[in-house]
Amino acid sequence: MAYESIFRTDLFSGQTVIVTGGGSGIGRCTAHELAALGATVVLVGRKPEKLQAVAAEIAEDGGRAHWKACDIRDEDAVKALVSELIREHGPIHGLVNNAGGQYPSPLASINQKGFETVLRTNLVGGFLMAREVFNQSMSKHGGSIVNMLADMWGGMPGMGHSGAARSGMDNFTKTAAFEWGYAGVRVNAVAPGWIASSGMDTYEGAFKAVIPTLREHVPLKRIGTESEVSAAIVFLLSPAAAFISGSTLRIDGAASLGSRAWPLHKTTHNESFNGFHRAYMPDVLKDKE
Repeated sequence: MAYESIFRTDLFSGQTVIVTGGGSGIGRCTAHELAALGATVVLVGRKPEKLQAVAAEIAEDGGRAHWKACDIRDEDAVKALVSELIREHGPIHGLVNNAGGQYPSPLASINQKGFETVLRTNLVGGFLMAREVFNQSMSKHGGSIVNMLADMWGGMPGMGHSGAARSGMDNFTKTAAFEWGYAGVRVNAVAPGWIASSGMDTYEGAFKAVIPTLREHVPLKRIGTESEVSAAIVFLLSPAAAFISGSTLRIDGAASLGSRAWPLHKTTHNESFNGFHRAYMPDVLKDKE
């Protein structure tokens, strides 16, 4: 089987695209789709074994993928990484700033180290990657950057550190789009809501118990798929989005809209799109679909 993308198979032929956090979840899915569309994908993350596994999957499916282990929170490491990738692969055409992570906690229980760690992972690391890709490559020939946000529009109770970081990334996206537009560089973002991804299995305790009920708070009455996020990222990277920059695309089934005063009705028309032939169903959702 192969990735069943809705885009043409040669869309990114001859292009190099970096995907941070490409060893699992949405990053893994996006890397597969980009490779299926002809891109040479470079997977970046902290754990070599995960990156190697995804690169092997992509090669098995007939695509081209390379990997580099890097802590994107380390400025010198990011500078060296981007320089090395340009030497090996030439110009960088696309960057998917997907890497991130957080843990559930009320604000009153988050210490300074925990708060700063999440900000460095979800905001500072993305800034460093985007800045170096721009300075070392895209400023000379253009390109497209897609940043990863989350549904933090009404605050992010229980994950205030991540909400602060993602809000910062939203503003960074707008600023970078304006400042870098002269060089033909577009900068956009996606903001997924609840997506069936391996990351759901990292949560424990009370939060884990809530996950299977989340669909009841979504007007479409379901949880999204990794493919639905990947398709949006691919669109924003593509020539079809050539005049879109500084925008954030919400991928949340309208869950971030409305209020609790408006009741959500039952629905029978909630078909999902899943083109990823290697999609992983989180254990926490198994037998609950």
